[in-house]
Amino acid sequence: MDRAQIEALLNDVQAGRATVDEAVESLKNLPFEDMGFAKLDHHRELRTGMPEVIFGAGKTAAQVAAIFVHMAEAGGNVLATRVTGEMFAAVHAVESRAEFHQTARAITLTQAPAIPGKGTIAVVCAGTSDLPVAEEAAVTARLMGNTVELIADVGVAGIHRLFAQRNSLQSARVLVVCAGMEGALPTVVGGLVNAPVVAVPTSVGYGASFGGVAALLGMLNTCSPNVSVVNIDNGFGAASIASLINHL
Repeated sequence: MDRAQIEALLNDVQAGRATVDEAVESLKNLPFEDMGFAKLDHHRELRTGMPEVIFGAGKTAAQVAAIFVHMAEAGGNVLATRVTGEMFAAVHAVESRAEFHQTARAITLTQAPAIPGKGTIAVVCAGTSDLPVAEEAAVTARLMGNTVELIADVGVAGIHRLFAQRNSLQSARVLVVCAGMEGALPTVVGGLVNAPVVAVPTSVGYGASFGGVAALLGMLNTCSPNVSVVNIDNGFGAASIASLINHL
């Protein structure tokens, strides 16, 4: 439940459209709902501006479905990340409006208007192999009310492809840049724009990439001062930060 929903509920009580008992029933699961195996933080969006998100990895399909439907019943938008097709089948069986974003490995339910961001978030990825992380970022940012432009396969090995997107890069209010291998792309993008760049190292690469550690270290050592870095493959975290910036 977000600020707008609580304000609407209080206005209904004030206007006589809802009773105090009805309002208490609507608020009974604040600040969290104890499901036994999970405690759902329905109050998080009110505190932080972003709702709780389901992290699918390590959970069973039944657990993801149960959490998803309880969050849907609270009335807000719902996002589950790092999910499988089996998890989506379980969710869809109890919530038919849910959408599966296969490349992003995410499930979404949009049922409440999000506060719109002030500009465009550009999600940029170096290669097609980085698309799952970039798509996770794009899906997350869109659900949080942002206009998103996805720019794919513009890595430094063919840097002319990146320069061809200069107008889109320079018009973005925030950029999320995903890259594996040596992780050079965020530094190059950072040198082209006057906006914050959130860099995402991906686990794409051969043996000496160490599952994304090489890209992470490269990004942490960037010489572009407008670049900050999140954890390996964390498209969700990058999009969350970008969305907060875009709503300031």
